[in-house]
Amino acid sequence: MSTYAKTETLVGAVVAPLDGLKSAALVVGFSLFVALAAQVAVPLPFTPVPLTGQTFAVLLTGALLGPRLGALAMAAYLFEGAAGLPFFRGGAGGVGHLMGPTAGYLFAFPAAAYVTGALAERGWDRRYLPAAAAMALGSFVILAGGWAWLALMFKGGAEAFRLGVAPFLPGDVVKIALAAAVLPSGWALLRRLK
Repeated sequence: MSTYAKTETLVGAVVAPLDGLKSAALVVGFSLFVALAAQVAVPLPFTPVPLTGQTFAVLLTGALLGPRLGALAMAAYLFEGAAGLPFFRGGAGGVGHLMGPTAGYLFAFPAAAYVTGALAERGWDRRYLPAAAAMALGSFVILAGGWAWLALMFKGGAEAFRLGVAPFLPGDVVKIALAAAVLPSGWALLRRLK
């Protein structure tokens, strides 16, 4: 049975050794994964922020790639979308999305990927409950970024919480549960294959 270093992520274990070319390919590939997840968008009539698959993809990206590559993948995603590629929700692109109602969430993506990635490198991705805790912390970073931005827009924290955090808590619980299930399952499969 193979053992894996505590500082290794699942993707790092699968594609090792990780050189510059593989790292760049992973960053681009996972930025595309988040762009694809952004197309799963459900508009909510009572808030300017839609429900999307992005947070699931962001959290999983951080946990799979680790803090540095995960944050780089999210920075690449933001750059690609701001440059006009149709990577934001609904196939939209352009720098205007980095100033609209969802900007706080978007700017929090690199930090959330970094947090989940750092915890995954410390072995939190090997078992379900620690993986769920890592995902919950990453989700908190995204929601806090969104809340802070909306609080500036609406000039009030309570209204920002009502429109930008509370409606998304049930969906985030589901996304956290699903993302957390992927990680220990992936490690178990890798152990069986080795």
